[in-house]
Amino acid sequence: MKIRRRIIDYARGNDLHHFWRLYRLQKKAGREGMTHDILTFLLSRCAHRHGGYIGSDTIIKNNLSLPHGLHGVFISRYATIGENCCIYQNVTIGEVDRKAPVIGDHCLIGAGAVVIGDIKIGDHVKIGAGAVVSTNVPDNCTVVSQPMRLLYL
Repeated sequence: MKIRRRIIDYARGNDLHHFWRLYRLQKKAGREGMTHDILTFLLSRCAHRHGGYIGSDTIIKNNLSLPHGLHGVFISRYATIGENCCIYQNVTIGEVDRKAPVIGDHCLIGAGAVVIGDIKIGDHVKIGAGAVVSTNVPDNCTVVSQPMRLLYL
C-alpha cells in the first residue's frame, strides 16, 4: 500500500520530497559558484513540474506545510516565511518594487489568497480563502473577504 500511495502522490505532483531536498542543498551551497546556479535551475524545474514557484532567495525558516502540494503556489524570491506556516493551493505571495511580505510564525494562508507588497503579517494570523492582503496585519488576527476585513479574536 505504501508504494501505491507514493506512486499516486508522485503522479499528482504531491511528492515534494525531492523539491525540499534541492531547496536545502541550494541554501547550503551559498550564493557563489556554479553549484548554486545548477541547483537553482534544478529547483526551478522541479517547482515547475509541481505547478508552482518558490523564488531562489526566499527565506523559509522552518516546517512550511503545503497540504495540497505546490499546485499554483507562487512565492516571491524576496519573501520571508516564518516557522510552522501552512499555505494552501493557488496562493500568491508577491512583490512590489522588489519588496515582498514578511509572514510571521504559525500562520495559515487559505486557498486562492493574495498577499502582496512590502507588508508584515503577524504571528498566528489566519488569512481566509480568496482574501487580498496589501496592508500590515497584527498578531492573532483573522483576515477575510475582499476588500480585507480584520477580525480580532
